Amino acid sequence: MNKPRLDAIEYIRGISMLGVIGIHVGSQYLSNPTPNPHLVALFEIATRFSVPIFFFISAFGLFYHLDLKEPFSYVDFMKRRFKTVLVPYLVWSLFYILHYTFLYHDTSLLRPFTAAYYLFFGLCSYQLYFMVILLWFYLLMPLWIAILRRITPLNLSLLLIAQIAFDYWSSFIFNPYGIENWLLKAFMVNRLNYWVMHYFFIFLLGGWLAINYKAFLRFMEKRRTEIITFFWASLAALLGYYYYLLSAKHYTAIEGINTAHQLCPAGIFYTIAASLFFFTIFTYQRYPDKLNPLLSLLGRHSYFAYLAHPIAITYLSMLFERCGIIMTAPAAIVFYILIAVTAVTAAVIMRRIGNNIPIINMLTIGIYPKK
Repeated sequence: MNKPRLDAIEYIRGISMLGVIGIHVGSQYLSNPTPNPHLVALFEIATRFSVPIFFFISAFGLFYHLDLKEPFSYVDFMKRRFKTVLVPYLVWSLFYILHYTFLYHDTSLLRPFTAAYYLFFGLCSYQLYFMVILLWFYLLMPLWIAILRRITPLNLSLLLIAQIAFDYWSSFIFNPYGIENWLLKAFMVNRLNYWVMHYFFIFLLGGWLAINYKAFLRFMEKRRTEIITFFWASLAALLGYYYYLLSAKHYTAIEGINTAHQLCPAGIFYTIAASLFFFTIFTYQRYPDKLNPLLSLLGRHSYFAYLAHPIAITYLSMLFERCGIIMTAPAAIVFYILIAVTAVTAAVIMRRIGNNIPIINMLTIGIYPKK
């Protein structure tokens, strides 16, 4: 039986896409030797839920439409996921390889071994690693089904503790750069690009809530105030940690954001809180209805905008540099707005004309449904 469509998932995609753009614009802003720490916090700290929440809604969407009592066809499942994730990943990776080859006149990416290395780890462009991790989540789908068929709230809590411990070890204790074997070192240095263990809890949480959706609805309605409070408190905690690193530990802005990120304990709780918060406010709307068309627009075009926005960043940053525009705080804000508008506008145009132009159609395979 088909279940009703959930607008909240689409709206969260749009918000998360804007957050991802914020993180990458923040990296451009950090080219300023004296960046405003508060704007850095907005670009790089407040947006830190953006990547892991994609895993949350991906799992939610999968398990919302999956009946765990029915037999699971792994082959059919992977065929659909390869079409919507693997094919776009390969197409866009090839696009970025060719783009950067021509832009920087560097043919090293065309070497078979280098290209294979970049493809495996999602290095063809800095946003593509997410798709590699998502593919690994899909490949391990029987494992997630087996876990969610048996999981209890207590076990889920224990998994959260395990997630915090693992992410802390991976982020702050483990040092792969001392490994002598070059192959093992490559796998360990790039572990954030393919190890699903960094995000297994948020993925399972999304799946568990989808399976128990009716209970989740009652929880959101009954505990709306607590969920909103949890969100703002967790954001305050992550920001507080960031400002503590800058003021008490004298970290630079770059060191601060590389420490107060989504895998630190405060960041994990912020991701959980953001997932519950956005799902709640988009399910039980407590904002002007006039925002829904905009949220829907952002959500529908979030996939293409996510894939394409580095192109806009590359050429707009080159334009800023050529025009002598220094990346001050006001310039960075304008830069962000221009990138977001350009990426979404390009997505709208591509959706309208993609099916009619073969080259453009290649870039929209698996992203937009065929007309």
